[in-house]
Amino acid sequence: MDFFSELENFSSGSPAHWPGCILAVMQREPFATFGVRSAAFRVRRQPLAALGILLLAGFVLGGLAAPWIAPHPPASIDLIHRLQGPSPAHWAGTDELGRDTLSRLLWGARLSLAVSLSVVAVSLALGLSIGGLAGYVGGWVDTALTTFAMNTFLALPGILLAIAFAAFLGPGFSNLVLALAIGGWAGYARLVRAQVMAVRNREYVDAARALGAGGLRIFFRHILPNIVQPILVQAAIGMAGVILAEATLSFLGLGIPAPAPSWGSMLNDARSHLFDSPHLVLFPAAAVAGAVLGFNFLGDALRDRLDPRTRLELGL
Repeated sequence: MDFFSELENFSSGSPAHWPGCILAVMQREPFATFGVRSAAFRVRRQPLAALGILLLAGFVLGGLAAPWIAPHPPASIDLIHRLQGPSPAHWAGTDELGRDTLSRLLWGARLSLAVSLSVVAVSLALGLSIGGLAGYVGGWVDTALTTFAMNTFLALPGILLAIAFAAFLGPGFSNLVLALAIGGWAGYARLVRAQVMAVRNREYVDAARALGAGGLRIFFRHILPNIVQPILVQAAIGMAGVILAEATLSFLGLGIPAPAPSWGSMLNDARSHLFDSPHLVLFPAAAVAGAVLGFNFLGDALRDRLDPRTRLELGL
């Protein structure tokens, strides 16, 4: 008999038979196998989600552990061994100044992770504040915020706004985060506004309002928990966009100034060695592509997991 048959016997039998049923269940189906089977089932159902989690795990662990696992200091110059290909001493080769490419990739992952988390946090805070206010209050406040704030920023390409503000503010971590957040908050605000307008007149909101709850309490205790699912999906996909935008700005010289390692600046430095040292382009490009794909796959997996209809269709 399988586990469920033993469980049925356990629930329907007398207490005298419980020890035997428990022993039979533990002997026939070790409890650890259920977690393995469940994980394997989910991997078969969502292989791209599993791939995205693996890519992000490597990205996050490499960035967090960079000070300990990087084989060389990222800014250490060794002109004698410049432009070397992959070797046992330098697994990803060296750049035009003899700096170890693998070490710079690991420290660049740390920088990209910090920038993406900061930008998404600032953009999400602005989006929740402005979009939540517009969607909950409505009326002329909604018209003013939607017409003169959200639509204005949405009408302009986000990357062009980021380039303009980064050029105006100058290079630096805080300026880069601010420039990218200015170009990306409107999408979060638009999403939050639509979700708030969809639930602000639900019965549980009316009940809380009838009991005398204030606007802030209603928003944070009753509205926000019911709209957090699409926001999480948008934030995961937004992380991918931020990594790509940060690499773009660093490639243009508007990101973190040298000698801080950045994937975009590594690609910019490798332009003149595209044919004689292609590894200088391949490794940073693969790192950017892997991180972007990982967050996109994670966003798709969260969407499928948090949507009841999709979850039923996939059998999760």
